[in-house]
Formats: sequence, C-alpha cells, structure tokens
Amino acid sequence: MAPIEDHPLRYKLANELHARPFPSMRAPCAAAYVAFKQPEMAANRDRDADVQHLFQLLDRHGAPHPQPGATHYYGQIGRHWLKWEQHTEFVTYTIFSEGVQDTPFDPRAFDPFPQDWLETAPGQRITSILLRVEERPKVDAIRAKLRDWFVPESLAVSAVLDDAAVMAGDFRIDQNGHMRFAVFASETTGQRRVGRIVQRLCEIETYKSMSMLGFARVRGMGSQLGSLDTRLTELVGMMSEPGSKAEETLESLLAISAELETLSAQSSFRFGATWAYEALVNQRITSLREERYDGRQSFGEFMMRRYQPAMRTVKSAQERLDAMSSRGVRAANLLRTRVDVERSAENQALLESMDRRSDLQLRLQRTVEGLSVVAISYYAVSLAGYLIYPLEAPTGLSKNYLTALVTLPVVFAVWWLVRRLRQSVEK
Repeated sequence: MAPIEDHPLRYKLANELHARPFPSMRAPCAAAYVAFKQPEMAANRDRDADVQHLFQLLDRHGAPHPQPGATHYYGQIGRHWLKWEQHTEFVTYTIFSEGVQDTPFDPRAFDPFPQDWLETAPGQRITSILLRVEERPKVDAIRAKLRDWFVPESLAVSAVLDDAAVMAGDFRIDQNGHMRFAVFASETTGQRRVGRIVQRLCEIETYKSMSMLGFARVRGMGSQLGSLDTRLTELVGMMSEPGSKAEETLESLLAISAELETLSAQSSFRFGATWAYEALVNQRITSLREERYDGRQSFGEFMMRRYQPAMRTVKSAQERLDAMSSRGVRAANLLRTRVDVERSAENQALLESMDRRSDLQLRLQRTVEGLSVVAISYYAVSLAGYLIYPLEAPTGLSKNYLTALVTLPVVFAVWWLVRRLRQSVEK
C-alpha cells in the first residue's frame, strides 16, 4: 500500500496548537511581564528586530537561541524562566521566579531585564505587570493584603476555576510604571493551573490595553468627525435651497466624502483589531469561571463598568463614520441626478435653439434657391435668345416675341435642374 502524501504544512499547523503551553508555577512565586508595540504600522513591522532583541537578552544570560522563524520561546535564563511570544502587533516577555520578595510588588522583579536592554526595545511599552502568587491564607489575611496593596475603589477580586485560587487587581499603574495583580492559590491547586491563571491575567491586561488604542483613536478623531458632520449637514441643507448651484455643491460634497473615506481607511484596521482584542478579553475572563469573593466586584463586573463603555464609544464612532459615509454617498447621488437633470434641460434648450436655427437656415436656403433660379434663368434666357435671334427673319417674329417664347421653358428647365441637384445632395 502506497504511503499517504501529507500536506507540507500538516505537522507545522498541528504543532502550532501545542506550541504555547501554560507555564508551571508553584506558590509562592512571581512574574514580571512586559509587552512592546511599535507606535505606527505595528502589524507590518520588521519582526527580525523583535528576534534580535530577544537574542541580545539570551546572550547576556548565556541561554540558547530558539529555532529560526520561531514566534515563541520558553527557556531558563539564570535562575529564572523566560517566556517570549511574538504577536501580530506586539511582542511580550515574561520572567517567572520562584519565591517572592518581602516587599510586595518589588520592582527588582524586573532586574532580569537590564535597563539598557529595555531602552533599546524595538517599540514602546504598551503594558507591564508585576504579578505575585502566594499560598491562599484565611479570608481576613487576604482582606488585609488587598487593602494594603490595591486601591479599593478600583479593586476587582474573584475566586476562579472552581475556587482553585483567588485573583485580584485594580488595573492601576503604580509609581514604578507597572500594573499589579495578586493570586492566592489553594494548596490543592496544580502548578499548571496556577500558570494558567497567571497567563490569563497577563493576556487580559494586554488585550485590554491594545483594545483601548481604538478608544484613543476615536477620541483623537472626534473633533474631525464633528467638523465633517457639520459641513455635511450644511451641504445637504443647501441642496433644497432655490438658486443653489448643484455642480459647486457636488464638488464640495465630493471633497467631504473623500475625507470621510480617508478617515475610514485609516481607522479600519484599528477598529477591526479593537473588536478582536475585546472579544479576547471577554473570552479570557469567561474561561476563568469567576465566582464572587467576599462581596467584591469581579473582573467581569469591572470590565462591564469601566471597560465596556469605552468599547461602546468606539462602536458608536465607527457606526457614525459609516453613517456619514453612506449619507455623503446618498447626497452625492442625489446631486448627480440633479446635475444630470439640469444638464438635460440645458441640452434640450440647446437642441430647440439648434432646431430653430436649422429651420431658419432651411428657409434661407430655399429663398436663396429661388433667387438662384431667377438669376440662372435670366442668364439662360439671355443665352437662349442669342440662339434663336437668327430665326427672326425667317419667321417674321420679333426678338421680344421669341424671347417670351423661350422664357417659360428655360425657367422650368432651370428650376427642375436645381431641384434635382438639391435632392441628390440631401441623399
């Protein structure tokens, strides 16, 4: 039996599903996480620069390099573990450390990332996180820690994965420039489950930050949208005013439509990415199977109150932009119709004027033809007279009488010849 021929990408695509496993973490432990993104055209960036930046960090710790073309890496650097992932618009680094510092959320957790190495990153920091994992104490002890570590107004706390752990965070940037999250893992919670919770928290914060770029984009274009909306409304109102020039209005309307299309093209990728990141945020929160803990708001409730309004603002702006573009197209179509009608009326008047001119020309032509017949007949009669004057003596008729005899036949002959000539020309 001949072997089955595999698609050249079969194994690569199958292994991609298993390429990024959750890290294994045992409480107490800590994680330091940072994500970099280029400010413009991040999806089309030079990805080799991301890899070279990773190589620089690995070389400092004498760690091996990943395979060529890799988009993820997990390996040991010194006494820590490093996880690197390359995404569509950003790249992330996570340092996992055993044990925790005596000082909660000590910025020294970022020491494995040298300062000069951070400064040469091919992009800008979109988010960074200090994450502390401890063994789960009593409720009173958790309350005291949360009160000391986080801002109560913004604090979100949940029991997750069937009460396997309690996770908390306030989504605020501390004085060192990092977000803070805490995980209190139950004694029976496995290491991979702890790693899963840590990974999900990092993803929630990263995707939230990335989706908020859409909100920033909407705020930046708000004044431009308002100005275009006002101009578009004024132009549409001018269409119904008597005496307005449709062609001038159409030119102005087409200019506004061009601006709207340019704005839509510049924002389409960011809007699409915003909805993708928002869906990931909601999916990651759902996958943690939250349960209310100690009467606190959950991560899902925090997102509903603080995050979803921003996403609805982005949605509203996108719908407004689409509606304005559609309105501009409809108004332009109406103006084109009006211009076509006005031009048709002008063409009709021109045709009527041309018809009148043609009629006058025809009358003039016939008048000229009549005069031509008279003139030609006069000369023809004169020539005929010279031919018949010799008959005066034999016939006894006078010249005047002979001229009168040939006048009618000559005039008829001239008229007939002119008429035949005109008919041949018309054909």
